[in-house]
Amino acid sequence: MAKKENNAIATNKKARHDFFIEETYEAGMVLQGTEIKSIRASRVNLKDSFARISKGELFVHNLHISTYEQGNRFNHEPTRARKLLLHKKEINKLIGYTQQKGYSIVPLKLYIKNGVAKLLIGVGKGKKKYDKREDLKRKQAKRDMDRAIKDQFQR
Repeated sequence: MAKKENNAIATNKKARHDFFIEETYEAGMVLQGTEIKSIRASRVNLKDSFARISKGELFVHNLHISTYEQGNRFNHEPTRARKLLLHKKEINKLIGYTQQKGYSIVPLKLYIKNGVAKLLIGVGKGKKKYDKREDLKRKQAKRDMDRAIKDQFQR
């Protein structure tokens, strides 16, 4: 059986709805033994997670990785802060972004690459309510056009 590469285990759809994503970075994660087993079992939720820089290091908060079912007393805390691994230049660039008003660091996708868990994080500027409505209108219009074209070709 062929090994799948770069398959998404969890995605944060709400992030692209709430933020204009300007840049993305691929970060490694410091995990405990039972956490990687739960990630491979797709027991992860990125919905309310966010990243924060503390003392020159990047941490992801509220990333929910469920406890491993076959784990024992050495099981991990589901929502603990996990350190993200990036180059110093990238962290300094992220510090510059977050010092500007309205920018946040948001996890977008969690996947396994070459046997290692990676987190795709994005630097995003928060959307206003009217921006979200505009995106929904644009998406609905595209869906209607695609449906009309499909109906026309089926006749």
